[in-house]
Amino acid sequence: MRPVTKPDSVRQPILDPLKILRWVHLARLAMSGAIFVAAVLAWRNADESLTLVASLLITGALVFTSGSALYSGIYKKPLGPAFFYTQSLFDLVVVTTIVHVTGSGTSQFAALYILVIAAASLLLPNAGGLLIAALGCVLYSADVIITPGTPLDLGVWLQLGVFAAVALGSGYIAARLRQAGAGTEQLAAELVKVRLQAADILKNIRSGIVTVDASGGLVYANPAASQLLGISLDDHLGSRVIETISGAAPELARALGRAARDGTRTSRAEGTITVNDRRFPIGLNTTSSEGDGGAATATATAIFQDISDQKRLDTLNARAERLEAVAELSASLAHEIKNPLAAIRSAVETLGRSSRSNADERTLADLIVRESDRLSRLLSEFLDFARVRVARVEPLDLAAVARGAAGLAAAHPDRPNDVEVVCVGANDRMVVEGDEDLLHRAVFNLALNAVQASPNGGRVRVELAPLSMDQVPAGVSFDLGGVALRVSDDGPGIPVEIRDRLFDPFFTTKPGGTGLGLSIVHRAIEAHAGFVFVDSDDRGTRVTVLLPSHQSDNGELV
Repeated sequence: MRPVTKPDSVRQPILDPLKILRWVHLARLAMSGAIFVAAVLAWRNADESLTLVASLLITGALVFTSGSALYSGIYKKPLGPAFFYTQSLFDLVVVTTIVHVTGSGTSQFAALYILVIAAASLLLPNAGGLLIAALGCVLYSADVIITPGTPLDLGVWLQLGVFAAVALGSGYIAARLRQAGAGTEQLAAELVKVRLQAADILKNIRSGIVTVDASGGLVYANPAASQLLGISLDDHLGSRVIETISGAAPELARALGRAARDGTRTSRAEGTITVNDRRFPIGLNTTSSEGDGGAATATATAIFQDISDQKRLDTLNARAERLEAVAELSASLAHEIKNPLAAIRSAVETLGRSSRSNADERTLADLIVRESDRLSRLLSEFLDFARVRVARVEPLDLAAVARGAAGLAAAHPDRPNDVEVVCVGANDRMVVEGDEDLLHRAVFNLALNAVQASPNGGRVRVELAPLSMDQVPAGVSFDLGGVALRVSDDGPGIPVEIRDRLFDPFFTTKPGGTGLGLSIVHRAIEAHAGFVFVDSDDRGTRVTVLLPSHQSDNGELV
């Protein structure tokens, strides 16, 4: 998409040979025509030979000029020096003929040599102008000499001196103009280069850029803006576009309108774009500039980008901080509770086995033992959650880990009837560096959650593939590549109101669940410098894990 601009006068050369040539053609025809008209008006008193010369002159000028104009118009390549030398020589012949017909010594048309010399200096190289001037002096002197009764007096010599001075002066001026023109052309070339570079950057940048004038008319928009807004802004160049943008991005339209109307700038603001039932956040900045013509040429520019990935990363970081705090608390509580709980269980079990205890006391003792065992398992899971760390880093086949975890989930007793677990892409080796036990626990928890969420006869897919750059969130670098693992089910999906709490410790919707499974998954993947994303709708839930191929740091999760 191109901005609406006026033609750039900088690109027009200072000395345009074709323009000069057109003026030469016009002057040549004017001179020849004037002589012919004069001869026609005085034909009764004029010498027949002079009338013939005038007729031949206008005819030759018409034929030569027509041929020259056709050649210069049809021939698309740059005209060479030979063409311009031919033009100058013909003009010398025309002027010499005019001077001869009107009287060499007394002719006022001798000054026409000056025009020919000046034109030659502009069209030809520096030496070419001097050569035409010298030839003009020779022709003028020869005409004076061969004309009877015309002395070679001081006036003729002064005329020749003027010709030489004009040649030198015109040559100097032409040289300076060519030098200035070369500098201008170089500047224009640099300007074109910069504009092309800027246009290429703006075309490929991921941020949307929209520029409007003071009335809200669209001046420029890059392809990313059209893509983000879901609007073909190419069709709105020059027309008011703020109302059109407002339908998809009201905050962007308001900020752009304020900037265009009164120059109010917006910095680091946020808004939303709604396109085809998809709603995502954007960060936006606006700026305004006042042109040379005042408000009439003022413009406002908005720069905006999709910050969904940044929002997701912020959420992941906040989640990691919460999990770390809970992990520290869990470890402390588990250590403090587990030993007294074991003592209580042992004592109650002993009392329940005593011969002096009756049936009711034994029933209560069994209840206390069962609940103590349940609390002990919960405390063990707390400790597992708190101790999530990379024990050792070694190359491993993530595909083999996924196959093993999927097989265990498919054989789990909590699996609904006829739920099928399939692995896609798991036959190819997907080598990553990491802790095999920790990754196995994470994948198993994801697969088991998917199995338990599936309806009877449902299907769980465990997919692996090399990580593509489109899957990497903005601001994250997987320089040495990675692997994407996705676990999906065809269950009812996760309700919107609880999606943000899925990875919170102790949050669960399962009867008897501890709410630590997904929290352990998150900490295990984060310990491997990876990311976990959840996407859910009424067609099912998809959990995507992104893992780098190589680990830069080994050891405990920080």
